[in-house]
Amino acid sequence: MSAAGGAFGGNRGLRPVPPEKGIFPLDRMHLCDLDKKEYLNCLKTAGHQSEKCREFSKKYLLCRMEKNLMAKQDLAELGFKGSNVETPGEKITDRIDN
Repeated sequence: MSAAGGAFGGNRGLRPVPPEKGIFPLDRMHLCDLDKKEYLNCLKTAGHQSEKCREFSKKYLLCRMEKNLMAKQDLAELGFKGSNVETPGEKITDRIDN
């Protein structure tokens, strides 16, 4: 038998730690299901090439932030900085790298 709490007892006496970045609560109330389904459908039609579905990914993440299913975070920190991805009420602009 293990002295660390066994296979089913866990680490008793240790404080739980908050989840690591990137881990967030499940959408048990299905608040962002439509955005999730649009993203997954895009992935299927694009042959699982996620770069072709960035606008759906961004929309899904924005929904999760608005519904407090993940921490609010600058989209630039999530990889959307300078991208050709629309935000609600915004038009796609072409990016020119010099």
